[in-house]
Amino acid sequence: MRLRPSPAPTPRSPSRRALLAGSTALAASTAMLSSCGSGRSTDAPLRFWNFYSPAPQQDPNLVAQSDWFDTAISRWNSANTRQIEPVYMTGDQMNQRMPVAFASGDGPDIFLISPGDYLRYANGGVLEDLAPYMEQEAIDDYFPQALATRRSGEGIYGLPMEQEPLALFYDPELLESAGLSDGDLPADWEQLLEFGAQLSTGNQTGLVLDVDPGYYQNFTFYPWLWQTGGDVIDPDGQTPVFDADGPRAALDLFGRAIASGATPRTRPANGDIVGAFTSHYAAFWETGVWDVQNLLLNAPDTSFGVMSLPPPAGGEEVTALGGWAWCVNSRGTDPEAAARFVVSALGSMDEESIAHHAAWNSPTIKGNMPARASVDAVLDAEDAFADERYRIFREDILPTGRAEPRFPPVVYKAVSDALQSVQLAGADPGDEARRAQKSLEGYLETYRGGTLI
Repeated sequence: MRLRPSPAPTPRSPSRRALLAGSTALAASTAMLSSCGSGRSTDAPLRFWNFYSPAPQQDPNLVAQSDWFDTAISRWNSANTRQIEPVYMTGDQMNQRMPVAFASGDGPDIFLISPGDYLRYANGGVLEDLAPYMEQEAIDDYFPQALATRRSGEGIYGLPMEQEPLALFYDPELLESAGLSDGDLPADWEQLLEFGAQLSTGNQTGLVLDVDPGYYQNFTFYPWLWQTGGDVIDPDGQTPVFDADGPRAALDLFGRAIASGATPRTRPANGDIVGAFTSHYAAFWETGVWDVQNLLLNAPDTSFGVMSLPPPAGGEEVTALGGWAWCVNSRGTDPEAAARFVVSALGSMDEESIAHHAAWNSPTIKGNMPARASVDAVLDAEDAFADERYRIFREDILPTGRAEPRFPPVVYKAVSDALQSVQLAGADPGDEARRAQKSLEGYLETYRGGTLI
């Protein structure tokens, strides 16, 4: 849905964190979306830009994800004259090339976006409304929070294939070596910082929070902010509310995590959660549901647990829900055919379509939380949530989720700058909240576009 971590040592499935690394570059691009249509042949295949298929690597998990896309495309191609052609590129490549392609009037017919990219394309008027191609039953089948960031009024401008809630992963063996057990898991912010500092020694870190600026770091920051009752933008009034007690407290939490020694200024030596947990270099790590499968596949003998993000004392648990969606270029070669393809794959009540959608979210392919009730029911019947970590995500963490905000670059940057200043430069949270608030107020005075959720 990103930063600039060290590359994973094996060609694993592209994580939300890695894919969002390129979103910062995308946000910084000044290319304007073109009002012109594609100059391609009217009978050319519809290009589906994605970072899954056809997979260039031979890693079994990547191949399984690529095959899932290929199955949906082959099913469509066998029954329709208008063909779909998958175009693979890395997340960085797609984030760099998309603004240029749209500016030249040659954007992809179908493409993937995260909530953070939504308004760039929605405000540019290049997203096809998918609602007219869907049955009302299918629209109602989507969980509201999963669809919220791709809606405008009754219009639906992207269909999510997953939900990706954040949580706190922990290493039970490392906790046990420090005299702690599952019954001692932190219940609030202060205990989390206390345990994080206690467990940080030498090459071992107690608490991994993201420290690199980018859309992903903001994504990981929002739950802590929301736990205070605060926000960046008031959802009802669409006005900035960042200069308030809640945002100041959340900024202070991230600052104290560094200052107390609980969180390192750089990522652990092993780079990612698999390496860190395998070597017992990290006790707690904030990440998303995608890392359950990552650990199960790449470190099957490593024990780990997951828990909800602990709130401040007296606060309520909240998490952020990310996830990627399929969108259609309204100025592409054949928007109607592209929309019908996307709906047939992700927005249909057809049993075969629902089963295929469920397969994506199953632990054998992607291992994320489903975005639709019917898909959830299929997975439940298949006992896909039998693993305790998935059960905790589904039953305890997912119900506390809020949709990832679809903030445009200026809003994202104001929050990111405040977070970076407090976290790594020791700036005062109150000063940074006020500075961000002024930036947001100035921007929104002239902003004209979709609502900021």
